[in-house]
Amino acid sequence: MKKLIIILLLGAAFWQFYLSKPGNPMISNIASDGSVMDNPVVTQPGSSTFSLDSLRPSPSISQPAVQVASTQYRCDGRVHCSQMTSCAEATFFLRNCPGTKMDGDNDGVPCEGQWCGR
Repeated sequence: MKKLIIILLLGAAFWQFYLSKPGNPMISNIASDGSVMDNPVVTQPGSSTFSLDSLRPSPSISQPAVQVASTQYRCDGRVHCSQMTSCAEATFFLRNCPGTKMDGDNDGVPCEGQWCGR
């Protein structure tokens, strides 16, 4: 019982000191582009401009086509050409799903004999 209480107290302390937001203002003289500023900037906790969204790549012209295809198809375990219904579906599976067996000659074109013949 003592071990359980100690573990709970250590977990609560870890949560309080390491996972909670800092309570003190942050002072920085580094701009968002990495340059050094003359006057430091003071930011209050919780008003930070950093987020995980800032690490995502910006959308490009080719992404909407991938997003449309990904809403039509999803990786559901199919791996063979006989399980596909179109060249577009086979191409999606070849590019996005692991373990597919649809490109025998490894040229990037799936199901050449059935759906995507040249």
